[in-house]
Amino acid sequence: MPSETQPAASQLDQLEQALVQKIKAGDVELPLLPQAASKVMALASDPSADAAKLSALIHQDQALAAHVLRIANSPAYMPRSPVVSLQHAVAMLGITLLSEIAFTASLKSGAFKVPGYEEDVKRLWRHSLASGAFAKEVARMRRVNVESAYLCGLLHAIGKPVVLRTATTLASQQRIALEKPLLSGWIAGYHTEVGALIADKWGLPKQVAVAIQYYGDYDHATEFRQECLLTCVADLLASHLLTPDEMPEDTLREHSVFAELNLYPKDIDQLMTMKDRVLTVVNAMNL
Repeated sequence: MPSETQPAASQLDQLEQALVQKIKAGDVELPLLPQAASKVMALASDPSADAAKLSALIHQDQALAAHVLRIANSPAYMPRSPVVSLQHAVAMLGITLLSEIAFTASLKSGAFKVPGYEEDVKRLWRHSLASGAFAKEVARMRRVNVESAYLCGLLHAIGKPVVLRTATTLASQQRIALEKPLLSGWIAGYHTEVGALIADKWGLPKQVAVAIQYYGDYDHATEFRQECLLTCVADLLASHLLTPDEMPEDTLREHSVFAELNLYPKDIDQLMTMKDRVLTVVNAMNL
């Protein structure tokens, strides 16, 4: 089999056009929302749901049950005594937090896979986890719905692994070697469009779908602007935590989104004190 070659600029332009056409036509392989994640999301929004229903649902998937118990016993949640059963986990953590853990664990197993790019996917996943954790803290600060904010933060970049897989598959088919900076640029440029396709396919709540599409372009959001602003803040904080060279503290603090969300320097100070805690959550969820 011929090896991949360094392409001419015209080949790269053609490759990018092929990528754009696939996205615009909706001709990209979108991940399925894992069945367990779908059921947990439905249960979490059901006012009649109780701990027994959630425990029974998680029990149906042995791998998920094992992940949930491991996470519940991690330093992120610091149980006073070992959590030995799902019923115990519900009692210790509460149905809302356990739903969140179960949804996240089942999502990771199904949606974040690009063969040959495991390290890149791991970085994207860690960023999503950090964004979800920071989104909850910002939501508490702004006194808005924490569970909704978590989903916005966790899923805001769900299109990125799909763009990564689509672009690298196209490049492989054409025997073209893609440089990392170019690939990163494509992922950054096209992931919101793909994210919107995934949100539609998965039937995500409308505010999550809007945040996915407009968190980086919140001035163009015609609804759920606060969710978009909050998700933008969470994304920036996650970047600062995980790649501080790319997002230094000074750059972070100067971003206009904080003022848009009525967050003041003392609020940013408070969010910065949460970095260690968020990292502990990221490490616990990083299956």
